[in-house]
Amino acid sequence: MKCKEGTAVLIIRVNDAFCRSCFKEYFIHKFRAMLGKNRVIFPQEKVLLAVSGGTASCSMLSQVQEGLSREAPKKLRFVPGIIYIDDGGACGRSAEERQRSNALLKSIFTETGFTYFIVSLEQVFSLPTSVLVPGTSDPDPSNPSYKQAVDQYIKEKQTLTEENVASAVAQLNIEDSAYSPEHKLALERLFSSMKTLTAKEDMLQTLRSHLILHIARENGYSKVMMGDSCSRLAVKLLSNIALGRGAALASDTGFSDPRYGDVVIVRPMRDYSSKEIAFYSRMFNVPSVFISGLDTKTHDKASIQRLTESFVTNLQFDFPSTVSTIYRTSEKLHTVMPPQSQTAEPASKCLLCLCTLDTKVGRLYLICLFFHFSELYFRLPSHQDLKTLLCYSCRLTIKDMVSLRKAQNSWVQSLRVLHSSNSFWYVVDDMASQQCPAVSHVMSYKTVFFHLFL
Repeated sequence: MKCKEGTAVLIIRVNDAFCRSCFKEYFIHKFRAMLGKNRVIFPQEKVLLAVSGGTASCSMLSQVQEGLSREAPKKLRFVPGIIYIDDGGACGRSAEERQRSNALLKSIFTETGFTYFIVSLEQVFSLPTSVLVPGTSDPDPSNPSYKQAVDQYIKEKQTLTEENVASAVAQLNIEDSAYSPEHKLALERLFSSMKTLTAKEDMLQTLRSHLILHIARENGYSKVMMGDSCSRLAVKLLSNIALGRGAALASDTGFSDPRYGDVVIVRPMRDYSSKEIAFYSRMFNVPSVFISGLDTKTHDKASIQRLTESFVTNLQFDFPSTVSTIYRTSEKLHTVMPPQSQTAEPASKCLLCLCTLDTKVGRLYLICLFFHFSELYFRLPSHQDLKTLLCYSCRLTIKDMVSLRKAQNSWVQSLRVLHSSNSFWYVVDDMASQQCPAVSHVMSYKTVFFHLFL
């Protein structure tokens, strides 16, 4: 123990005993050190905290509260917001269960005093097509460096008056979590068309990322904090390799993920093991909400993600250095950047996960259903194939679909649902000229998904 005085209450690793106060100091210091070492969050920058209700993300929220409190010796200087994606429609939760969990999370978010958003997954079908296009990430010469930003913040720092506090609390924003029956039906049809739990979990992660990205852009957040722990990232690294995402491992498991350009994903909890988070949440009464997911109460071989988690967890029990070894390996990964030149075209991005395309295979062909309806509704060239805009892993997700006849029935019903929606017909986007020159009319966000998956 560091203090050499208190009574040890827990042991994280061999010869690492902590008393209560030492463990709290250790936990807080690790969070601050992760942010201070990387220096990607500037003073007064708006940061969106993605909270799922679990212990990891709620502990991250607790650390941000601790860092912004008046008692903190070195306060955090960014402006936090909270977002929760209600994915009950994809996970099969009833309306009563969704309302109950949303109410519990709402009470937790309200106590923080931060701006928060509660968004249902069904709203993904009302997103603009700009979500599928990465934002500009070119550095602006007018933007100050980290040190200059800190100096400017210190000079402009003002103490909040009671009026400032009142106005800040009045700015709390709750995103309307209501959704239309058409979108609910569309989401259910999308996930019912997938044969395996592996594809469902992968698609759920994609849709959740798109919603978070849209809310961040719409409200001026340039950073998004995820609560991925060291244990979670170790499982994610191995499962992503099995899913064919090896080319994107550095972005998927690193501290920062700049694939979206104008919005950067950061993972400040990546140094914490699930054991440390569980002990901290238990000892210091960090409020959290258990919300069932797609893999709740499933067996070990239900999906690739579930099998990998079971494998790593069981191996960690016998060999305690398993997770740390996998995690340290992920720290050494870097994305290979092609040589840049003035005449070189920008790297193509996957239409769904926005990772750099990692394959240049021959032309694939969509199902015959797509060709028939493309000529009838969208006037797309019959030889164009949207699958060429996807990375290898997303193509595997498309392959994991139901039979063509079942897809035909879903497609006809989906067209009827989407026909009456706004911004459905002929949405023109710069993405057409950058990634798909043969396409003269780019479809809306909803249309892209139903072309690919139904």
